[in-house]
Amino acid sequence: MPPLFHKLLIPAALAALLGACSTSKPSTAFQREEFMPGDTYSRTFSGTEAQTCEAARRALLSQGYVVSAATADLVNARKSFQHDAETHIEIEFRVTCAPEVKGGGKTLMFVSAMQDRYGLKKSNNSASLGVGAFGSVSVPFTGSDDSLVKVASETITAANFYDRYFRLVTSYLTASSTEIPAEAAEKR
Repeated sequence: MPPLFHKLLIPAALAALLGACSTSKPSTAFQREEFMPGDTYSRTFSGTEAQTCEAARRALLSQGYVVSAATADLVNARKSFQHDAETHIEIEFRVTCAPEVKGGGKTLMFVSAMQDRYGLKKSNNSASLGVGAFGSVSVPFTGSDDSLVKVASETITAANFYDRYFRLVTSYLTASSTEIPAEAAEKR
C-alpha cells in the first residue's frame, strides 16, 4: 500500500475505534414528550376569556396561592409549602385563556404547574481571636449559615391534580354566571 494511504488509514481507524469506545448517554427527558392530544393540561369552559381567567384566579386565591399577575387571558400564581424541616417546596401555576373559536363564547384554558424543591444547605464557619497582650491565646468562634438551594424542578404531570383544579374553576365560573350583573343590581 502507498505510504499516503497508511497516513490516512491509521487516523481514520483510531477515530472509529475511539468513537466506538465512547458512549454518549442520550437525554431521556425529551423522549417522554409525546405531543399527543389530551386533556391533562387544558379544558374548554363556557364563558369569555376574561370570565374564565377570573374564575381561575379566584380558584387559586381560595387555595392560598399568591397571584403575581392576572389579566383577561393570563394568571400566574405561587404557593409555598414547608415539607419538613429541611425541605421547602414551591408550586407555580401558569394559566392561559384563549378563545376556542372566535366569537363562540367558549374558552380554552391551558394550565401548567411547576414544582420547585429546595433543600437546606448547611455550611460551618469558624474564626479565631488572637489576643496579643496575653500571648498567643485563641478563642474559637463557630457558627453556621443555612441557605436554601434548589435541588429539583419539574412540571407536575399528575392528571388528578389538574382535574381537581379544573373542577374548582368550574364551580367559580358557575357561581359567577348566576350572580346578578352590576348594572341590574343598580337598577333595583
